[in-house]
Amino acid sequence: MSTYSSIKELLDLTERMGEPLWKTVQLADCEEQDITPEASWETMANMLSVMRKTDAGYDRCQRSVSGLSGGDGGRMEDYVTSGKSISGPLLGEIVATALRMGECNACMKRIVAAPTAGACGVLPAVLLPCAKRLGAPDERVIEALYVAAGVGSVIATRASISGAECGCQAEIGSASAMAAAALVHLAGGTAREMANAAALALKGLMGLVCDPVGGLVEVPCVKRNVTGAVNALTSAEMALAGITSRVPPDEVIDAMREVGEKMDPTLRETGEGGLAGTATGKRYGG
Repeated sequence: MSTYSSIKELLDLTERMGEPLWKTVQLADCEEQDITPEASWETMANMLSVMRKTDAGYDRCQRSVSGLSGGDGGRMEDYVTSGKSISGPLLGEIVATALRMGECNACMKRIVAAPTAGACGVLPAVLLPCAKRLGAPDERVIEALYVAAGVGSVIATRASISGAECGCQAEIGSASAMAAAALVHLAGGTAREMANAAALALKGLMGLVCDPVGGLVEVPCVKRNVTGAVNALTSAEMALAGITSRVPPDEVIDAMREVGEKMDPTLRETGEGGLAGTATGKRYGG
C-alpha cells in the first residue's frame, strides 16, 4: 500500500482498502517503520497506558519550578464534584483532565506528546472521560489513537505541529483536530465525519499565537489545553450531527500553514509578544 500526505488521500486509501480509517493508519505505520501490526498496536497501547498513569498520578500539591503551574487540576476536580458545575460532569471532567495533564508536563512528569508536549493534555482530556461515558473498551480507544495519529501526520506533513513555525494553532490546534477525529471514531462515526471534525476543530483555533510567558510551556499553555479539548468536543459533536466543513480539511490545513508563515516572529514561541510581552508577562519572565 502507499502512504498518504493528505486527508483526501487517507480517505481514498481507506475506501479502496475496505478497512476502517484507524486500520489504514496502522498499516501505513507498519510499512513506514517495517514493523508488524502487533508491534505497532503494542506501542499505541503503551501510549494509552502512559496517559492514564500520568493522569492518575497527578499531585494537586505539586508546583512547577517556576511556581506558575500546579493545583488548578485539583481545584477543577473539587468544583466538578461539588455539583455546582454549569456545564455538567462530563465537560467538567474534560476540563479537569486537560489541566492535570498540562500541569504534569510543567512539573516534568512523563507525558505523551500528542502531537507536542505543550499540547499533551488535549487528546487524553477528550478520550479518557468520553471513553468512560461511552463505555468504550480499551481496544476502541487505541483505535481512536490511530485516527488521531493519522490526522496529526497529515498536518505535520502539509503544515507544521511546531509553535515556533506556525504558532500555537500548530500545537493546540493540531491536537484539537486530532482529538476531534478520534472522538468521532470513539462514538462510532464515519471516516468522513472524522475528517470533518478535524477540519472544524482546526478552523476554530486558526490564528492562535504561541506566546509563552517567560519562554516556559506553562502560561498560557496549560489552560489552552482546556480550550483545545473543549473545541475538539464541540467539533466532534457537530460532525456527528452531519455538519460539514465548507472548506475541505486539506485546504484548512494549508490555510493554517499560510497563516502561521505570516505571523510576526514575536508571536511564534519567542516569548516576546502576545501575553509574554505584557507588563505582567515580562515580570514573570524575569
